Amino acid sequence: MMNILIVIVVLLIIAALVQVVRVGELIYEVKNQDVNKVTDKDNKVQATLFFLIGGVAYLSLVLWQFKYWGVHILPPASSVHGLTVDALMNFTLGLIIFVFFLTQPILVWFVFKYRKNKSRAAYYYPHNNKLEIIWTTVPTIVLTVVILYGLVVWSKITNADVQGATVVEIYSKQFNWTARYSGEDQTLGNANFRLVEGKNALGVDMEDANAADDKITREVHLVVDKPVLLKFRSQDVIHSAYLPHFRVQMNCVPGMTTQFAFTPNKTTTQMKQEEGEKFDYILLCNKICGVAHYNMQMKFIVETQEEYDIWLASQKTLSEKLLTQK
Repeated sequence: MMNILIVIVVLLIIAALVQVVRVGELIYEVKNQDVNKVTDKDNKVQATLFFLIGGVAYLSLVLWQFKYWGVHILPPASSVHGLTVDALMNFTLGLIIFVFFLTQPILVWFVFKYRKNKSRAAYYYPHNNKLEIIWTTVPTIVLTVVILYGLVVWSKITNADVQGATVVEIYSKQFNWTARYSGEDQTLGNANFRLVEGKNALGVDMEDANAADDKITREVHLVVDKPVLLKFRSQDVIHSAYLPHFRVQMNCVPGMTTQFAFTPNKTTTQMKQEEGEKFDYILLCNKICGVAHYNMQMKFIVETQEEYDIWLASQKTLSEKLLTQK
């Protein structure tokens, strides 16, 4: 109800401003003055309005947004590389904010101070080599630093050591996720989309000896402080696996396997203590993949090694599931 009232008030304000402008035009017509003729008074009024609305009001709104909404840019990081990503994000955002508040007040002030009037003619300033060198060189150096910093961070993330990592396959289709773990042999069986049929929803090659002890689940369990390698596949369209707390996002592309490695450093229990009992790590799809896109959610649970071993041992193998379904 409050939102409707706000919209109505805004529309009424716009309508009132339109009427004020129209009244002003009628006054000019009554006085037999040219409506299209711009006077010094008009310039002063316009410059003052720009200073108040474009300067004071707009910059105040930006500051207010940072104060009240800045904490929602990203949720707390819960992975080792997430801290590095956040450092890069804070550096880039800080640089943007610095440049914004350095240039925008100057822009607003110049528009106000150097507005047109009859006593001052415009100064034609066509070229200045020194200025052009400065405003070309400085942004080039800054952007080079930002890009190199980003490349270094990206290289560290994508070339993470996966030796001894838990390998989990994440299979996407409209409109759900499925996880597949390797069994005691620590090797995932082969899979191919051409084998998807009936009970074999993931297209696992059951003739592969490594596939029989694979375990298929509807939620993902990870061990805290232990590397995990997620391998992504898609059955139908391009999905985008997104785990905001882990700072993980990777496209799931039909016909190919993509992957992302990371190390979770906070258990679900720890996050519940920090964020509230309703907290859960959730895998989302960050691409609009169809009418039921909102259903693309799967719970991730980060726990101790002991808790993980108990959970994994309780899961049936793929061969056991297929036997019980016959």
